[in-house]
Amino acid sequence: MIQTGLIQSAHNDLVTHAAYDFYGLRLATCSLDQRIKIWQLDESNGNWGAEDDWKAHDAAVSRVCWAHPEFGSIIASSSFDRTVKIWEQTPMGAQENPQPINGTQPASVLSSRWAERAMLIDARGTVRAVEFAPHYFGLKFASISTDNHIRVYECLEQPSLANWLLSEEIDILALPSTSSPSSVSLAFATPTQTSATLEGASASLVAQALQQSQSQTGVQIRPGMGNREADGGWCLSWCKDRYWGEVIAAGCGIGGTVKIIQLSPSRRPTTLLVLDPSPTPYADEGTPPPAPAPSITIPATSTTNDSDSTPAPYAITSIAWAPSCGRSYHLIATGSRDGHVRIWRVKPGDEGGEPEEGESEGKWTASVVADFDHHKSAVGSVEWNITGTVLSSAGNDGRIRLWKATSGNVWRPAGSIGVEQTEEQQDADVDMDDNAAAS
Repeated sequence: MIQTGLIQSAHNDLVTHAAYDFYGLRLATCSLDQRIKIWQLDESNGNWGAEDDWKAHDAAVSRVCWAHPEFGSIIASSSFDRTVKIWEQTPMGAQENPQPINGTQPASVLSSRWAERAMLIDARGTVRAVEFAPHYFGLKFASISTDNHIRVYECLEQPSLANWLLSEEIDILALPSTSSPSSVSLAFATPTQTSATLEGASASLVAQALQQSQSQTGVQIRPGMGNREADGGWCLSWCKDRYWGEVIAAGCGIGGTVKIIQLSPSRRPTTLLVLDPSPTPYADEGTPPPAPAPSITIPATSTTNDSDSTPAPYAITSIAWAPSCGRSYHLIATGSRDGHVRIWRVKPGDEGGEPEEGESEGKWTASVVADFDHHKSAVGSVEWNITGTVLSSAGNDGRIRLWKATSGNVWRPAGSIGVEQTEEQQDADVDMDDNAAAS
């Protein structure tokens, strides 16, 4: 049985992201209403109470993430105002009569305030994602923005959190790939979602990024695709395994691919591998490739070159690198605008550590071990559990879906949750998913 809770009227607008802290007892949410809220779990009854609420940015907040608790209570937030902000929790002492937040009584009589410690303004486009690096690399984080750059910042004065060094600035599209780009040959069953309401950078920046993407990837644009920032996807995720050094997976724009990038303090970043779902190289793990999907029919009014009937790839909207937990390979999940959730098995090279100059070619390999299209609409987020054994995904169909591997390493649906569902409906959905998996 899936146990769920519902936070009523969490924000005044669309919730763009939610993130648990290290212990899973606090939840940070952000929204189009430009605010960040911190929720505390009451373990006695399982209810979430609002602990803090403040206006964090001058535009929609796209993402929020927690630093490891060894550095204190620190979060980072990214926004469509082209900034990343660092926040630290500072205790204010006890209050005899704490005031409720939006009608919700705080979980504790101890009040706190999240103070802004730094604001980073290097991005030349809207900042779509931010994520702290694994704690053994120090207090640092990476952000990705619609100018197609990854920026890695490292804290120079940890007690004050005021000074952050821009240690890396990577142009993802300009970074050479280890393999030549392959032609896109897959036909998808669901059309792209182009009705998103999040508008971003100026038209000149969008046009510049689009031209750069076309010139370097050779991707043909579908009708109505690529002329708005909302059609792309910008996301990243750190490798959780210390052994391989600082490695990050990132997707940007409308290219539909993910680059796995090795960071090094002694030399320039290099691309270890490119995850490209077309063509789909399925691993021999008992998971059959999906049935061929019907091709997308291009309207007669299209101005696309008729000689090229191959559809362009769909933007990757979310990436999640699973904790390794002793596996000899990595698992990376991706969600995209074509409604597909894909799980990649990434096999590193035989040698450990950072690759030598010019020797990264062909050392890392990857294959798709699962490909699901149950959402039938754009996938907004994918996340792993703490052991990397269960994957959750959220889509524009209003459902959260769970995926789990069987004993034979075959990935199957493990249940789904709809917003404001009753427990009986949730149980029915789980039973339906179990029956589908058994068949």
